Amino acid sequence: MPLTAITREVSASINNCQLSFHARQPIDVAKAIAQHKAYQSCLAELGVWVVSLPAEPELPDAVFVEDAVVVLDEVAVISIMGAPARRPEARSLADALFHYRPLKFLREPATLDGGDVLRVGRRVFAGLSQRTNREGIAQLRDVLQSFDYDVQAVEVRSCLHLKSACSYVGNDTVLINRAWVDAARFHGFQLLDVPVEERAAANALLINDVVIIPASFPKTRALLEKRGFRVQVINICELQKAEAGVTCGSLIFNHEGRRGDLSLIKKSPLRRIFSIDEQRDSYILCVPR
Repeated sequence: MPLTAITREVSASINNCQLSFHARQPIDVAKAIAQHKAYQSCLAELGVWVVSLPAEPELPDAVFVEDAVVVLDEVAVISIMGAPARRPEARSLADALFHYRPLKFLREPATLDGGDVLRVGRRVFAGLSQRTNREGIAQLRDVLQSFDYDVQAVEVRSCLHLKSACSYVGNDTVLINRAWVDAARFHGFQLLDVPVEERAAANALLINDVVIIPASFPKTRALLEKRGFRVQVINICELQKAEAGVTCGSLIFNHEGRRGDLSLIKKSPLRRIFSIDEQRDSYILCVPR
């Protein structure tokens, strides 16, 4: 089924981002913007329809759209992020997703970051972390049980999110750092341990049959390729200073109706074309303010 990715441009204030486990380092904003555009282009080249929302100047972390919403085939769940300063990020994402999914909203005292939610088929693993609490997981379970999802809580330690510690990479395989997560929760999967020198390498993004990982983890790339996985690397070194991985910069979901008549898209008053590669059948749409 065709895939759509909702992304957002990098905020000029990204140096004021929230940090929990990394020491603060200066982020080169121009390089971060260029790296994010390369990330968007990577998704588009893999056949994903990319929608780019404008930057939020007053919200330093807003480029990390994954944390504000959990999108499944049937519904989009608007979360209450664990960092209070980030919660306004959800408003524009809810507006964008209204066109694709029915919306459900979590309620206080729930907190939940989308980076703590890993879906594999009908199983949804929800990380209990500094950003996601038990009430958030309970409310997510209540929303998703009517769609026949099995939501399981997973203890997370020493890292930001569940997806910092593990990712599904296809072929019934979970790429994992066992030091950061309760590996016993993933019974039935093959567990592929990241090299000890690359402990942050367990965050990977699976698009069709391609596994995207940061270029800064060459040993993990070699490990995946040795196991027969197709790997695409991308340089996100400036964004990694903001505790980013490759999953947090997009909300990716199935959307059957994403491809319209290109002539109509070009005439749309709501969107301008940022980039079109008609030979690859890949598009990036930029939504202006």
